[in-house]
Amino acid sequence: MRKPDSILPLVAEGLSFAAGGATILEDISLSIEAGGPTVIIGPNGAGKSVLLRLLHGLLAPSAGTVRDAGRREVPGPAQAMVFQRPVLLRRSALANVLYPLRLAGVPRAEREAKAREALALVGLAQMADRPARQLSGGEQQRLALARAAALGPELLFLDEPCASLDPAATRAVEEIVAALAARGTKIVMTTHDLGQARRLAGEIVFLHRGRIIERGEAPAFFASPATSEAKAFLTGELIW
Repeated sequence: MRKPDSILPLVAEGLSFAAGGATILEDISLSIEAGGPTVIIGPNGAGKSVLLRLLHGLLAPSAGTVRDAGRREVPGPAQAMVFQRPVLLRRSALANVLYPLRLAGVPRAEREAKAREALALVGLAQMADRPARQLSGGEQQRLALARAAALGPELLFLDEPCASLDPAATRAVEEIVAALAARGTKIVMTTHDLGQARRLAGEIVFLHRGRIIERGEAPAFFASPATSEAKAFLTGELIW
């Protein structure tokens, strides 16, 4: 049963996006429901990152709408996004997490406890006073996750969060993503790493040439994809 104040499902209807005379996404209809992580996969240029930005409200669609369960247009306060390359303030790790809490109007007396709890969640409690930009790439991505998680969003978008990370840092980020999902945060993420998609996904959305070609529960998708395009993609063939 949906919570009375839930923003889910988030529903995209007839979503299209064009730029520079090129159509990047066309007639996307998608409902993001509560549950396990939704992982968006597909070839380079399929429109995965653009779709995420449209769903989060960072881009305005050329056509169609994105609305939450209350029929409000996105973005709303109950969702957040983490990018492939996080943009961090020239401040301490703790200050980077405190900043969005202040913007969100969290009472001053509560901010530091919430920020330190978020840093502990991502394993950075001991680095609270370290300048954020002196952290390693993996630590910076974990800090970005802490900053997003601090406000307790119901919906969290992740755009290729491990694309530039080594295997150890990737494993750490995946553990955080799994922990957030287990706490009830709806994760919607893009990845080019099929192994990561297998490890994290509850469901798969397969995007090709700006359209959703296939969608289904992750185990069934990987075991027996229904479309020739998905089958080819999973076997490493180039699809156009």
